[in-house]
Amino acid sequence: MPRVVVFDETGGPDVLRVVDEPVVEPAADEVRVRIEAFAVNPIDQLVRGGQSPRPVRLPHARLGVEGTGVVDAVGSTVTGLAVGDPVILGAIPDFETRGAYAEYTTLPADRVVPRPAGLEPVGAAALWVSYFTAYGALVERAGMRPGDRILITAASGGVGRAAIQIAHQIGAVPIAVTRHSATVDGLVAAGAAAVIATDREDVVEATRRHTGGVGVDIVLDAVMGPGLAELSLAAKLGGTLATVGWLDPRPASFPANPSLTIHRYMSLADMVDPVTAGRVAAFLTAGVRTGVLQPAVDRVFTLDDIVGAHRYLEQGTAAGKIVVTP
Repeated sequence: MPRVVVFDETGGPDVLRVVDEPVVEPAADEVRVRIEAFAVNPIDQLVRGGQSPRPVRLPHARLGVEGTGVVDAVGSTVTGLAVGDPVILGAIPDFETRGAYAEYTTLPADRVVPRPAGLEPVGAAALWVSYFTAYGALVERAGMRPGDRILITAASGGVGRAAIQIAHQIGAVPIAVTRHSATVDGLVAAGAAAVIATDREDVVEATRRHTGGVGVDIVLDAVMGPGLAELSLAAKLGGTLATVGWLDPRPASFPANPSLTIHRYMSLADMVDPVTAGRVAAFLTAGVRTGVLQPAVDRVFTLDDIVGAHRYLEQGTAAGKIVVTP
């Protein structure tokens, strides 16, 4: 029987276990997908650790909000999809009961999007959540335009690297922020116009230096926490702050720049809107086709080593996405 990752209690990576489950037939409006690869995201760590933003039913809960695979079966009312179509799981709203950490899953047909031609499964598994989040926050909310200067925190992560590439596709100027000097060269190679390493320089002072004293047009922050007030001073007067994560679990300080427009962006809310998802899919497909968008994968694990994948996630050192293949 196909395998699936479940957990019966919250806690560390060791609560995850691989079990056998029968294949489920799709409902009339659903498709069944044979998973070829899935990504491990910070939201998975939060849910597994008991910090889920919504209740999770235990025991036998599942994980995984994104992945890629091939359509294995279609429901009786589904049109536009056929067995054998390569797809990306665009959003799994009930991931705690049928998430992507599995060899097969079923989900509504409007929650999958075509996989861009030429994108292999490992890369495709690293595409949707990171790039959707970066695009949604920067373009849909903050209105990023050519020439805008963008300050990107946690730039070594999946969303950060996606934001660097998307800024290039739009014609904006990405300035990366990292905690470690050792990652500077890698971020320059990834396309950052400048890199600020906070273990050796002050982020606000460095940003002002890179922008002629003006500040950036947009701050894209995936960290939050008590450093948010100071970070906001890196933006110009009348600039924009878009927050997309909470890597620092401590309470966030109120931005010290009173002129900012602030967006708290939650990509999963947009992913379930077919119009927005279609627009993002078209943008990402174009970027993959031209080669501007290239998902960064740090390490690939097998399903049998899902505990190891979560241990690696907790280290917080991944330069790109962590991907698992069944």
